[in-house]
Amino acid sequence: MPEGHSVHRIARQFGHNFVGRRVTASSPQGRFAEGATVLDGREMLGAVAVGKQMFLEFDGGVFLRVHLGLYGAWDFAGRIDTDPTIMSAGGRMGQTNQRGTVLPAEGRSDTVADGAFEDSVSSIGAPRRSRVRMSEQTNDLPEQEGESFPAPPVGAVRVRLLTQDAVADLRGPTACELLDAVGVQAVIDRLGPDPLVDEIETGERRFVERAGKRGVAIGLLLMDQSVVSGIGNVYRAELLFRARLNPHTAGKLVPTDTLRALWRDWVELLRIGVETGQMMTMDDLDEAGYRRAMSHRADRHWVYKREGLPCRVCGTSIVLEEMGARKLYWCPVCQA
Repeated sequence: MPEGHSVHRIARQFGHNFVGRRVTASSPQGRFAEGATVLDGREMLGAVAVGKQMFLEFDGGVFLRVHLGLYGAWDFAGRIDTDPTIMSAGGRMGQTNQRGTVLPAEGRSDTVADGAFEDSVSSIGAPRRSRVRMSEQTNDLPEQEGESFPAPPVGAVRVRLLTQDAVADLRGPTACELLDAVGVQAVIDRLGPDPLVDEIETGERRFVERAGKRGVAIGLLLMDQSVVSGIGNVYRAELLFRARLNPHTAGKLVPTDTLRALWRDWVELLRIGVETGQMMTMDDLDEAGYRRAMSHRADRHWVYKREGLPCRVCGTSIVLEEMGARKLYWCPVCQA
């Protein structure tokens, strides 16, 4: 499931390529035909992400709420301009079975990547004809020789949003619905703080209050979107390790200073994720280490997907267990 950095990046792509433009909307699959009729011909006024939720605002007070869930993705095609606030890169992105790509990192030499990118829109040139899929993993889609614009929708496209230059196709979302401003606020009110939406100190206070009163394991609370927005399986494991915190500790037993540090660490990791498109959680890497981490997932994380491998700090084998119906990776010594 896409974590918070992915959804913020998708919202920024909409903001850069669709906001301020009149949109033709359709539902090739047919499951959102009535909603598409309402959106058709309206100007997109805004695109906002809150945690894993995204809200596209259209004139007339209409909002499209999308939650990608486990299988959802946006396919972008056409003349796409990369958001200048996001680092750029080139090549094929996303699937771990894909061939290597070239990733220029800011201030660093180019490096060959293995394709294990959690999320990057930087494969979108600025500007050029492009096709790219944005979900938890982002990858370039193959161009067909002589392909017209817009290309006919392929497969189960729930919603197609089209401007003169760009098209966005939504596939497989968990949620796709129209709301008014009151409905949007009701959804946001149910969510925990998001460092890119809430004022940082206010968000910290809300997180500490919500997590610090619960008898639920902190490993579950970090995945509870009503406690804190945007954290998924990767960030949960990494945040807990970086805090040297046992995932089974009840929230109310975690020291307040530790909860505050968790929030501040999430602020920083989310910022890095949005800027780079990678869930980079390793600290204090030298030049070579940074290049390896940006190129290979195996060198990017402390514990995630490292079950059975030695802990990078103490050498103990990393443990894999199930918590909250999701895989949890942690070190039983460093996080004792």
